[in-house]
Amino acid sequence: MLDWIEDEAHFEKLGNEHKEFLVLAFYGEFSESSKRALSELEKFSADNEKTEVCVVDVARVKGLHKKFGVDKVPTVLILQQGKITHRIGGVQSARFYERIASGAQPARRKKDGAVTPRRVVVYSGPGCPACAGVKSYLRRRGVPFREIDIGKDRRAAEKLMKRSGQMAVPQVDINGRLVVGFDRSKLDRLLF
Repeated sequence: MLDWIEDEAHFEKLGNEHKEFLVLAFYGEFSESSKRALSELEKFSADNEKTEVCVVDVARVKGLHKKFGVDKVPTVLILQQGKITHRIGGVQSARFYERIASGAQPARRKKDGAVTPRRVVVYSGPGCPACAGVKSYLRRRGVPFREIDIGKDRRAAEKLMKRSGQMAVPQVDINGRLVVGFDRSKLDRLLF
């Protein structure tokens, strides 16, 4: 079952009760994507009754989205020990949320058979079709990622420029290795 946040005090109460792991969804009735994401979260919640899923309607609960740096809906945050571990934008499947909740991460097998988890960061910019394509591709493949909009984060943009020598977006950081542009073959080689 989903818990609809009534106000900031209600969120604080639930956040303290479920400090170990909490799914926090930012929703807007005005957004068709939000409605689709909510449907998937309802399925996830029904199958994972022990996982607390809270929903914030940004039109009713003012300001909480700003506290978490959320500027678009739908956005889902995974909080562990009160800290954001995953920031997921757009519509995802119930299965995707289940993988995140179970701790599943995309992994790659080393030659010795050991598995190493993947850390994936997508550097994007506003109105970038290739950025949307990369994020959609990663979601379809079930790869959790963190997104950084370099149009809003000047420090991240400067660091990225120093690392890659390019300001082009998208750039995907997979465990420290950068892929510039939407290059499926490079992404697949580094991820799978």
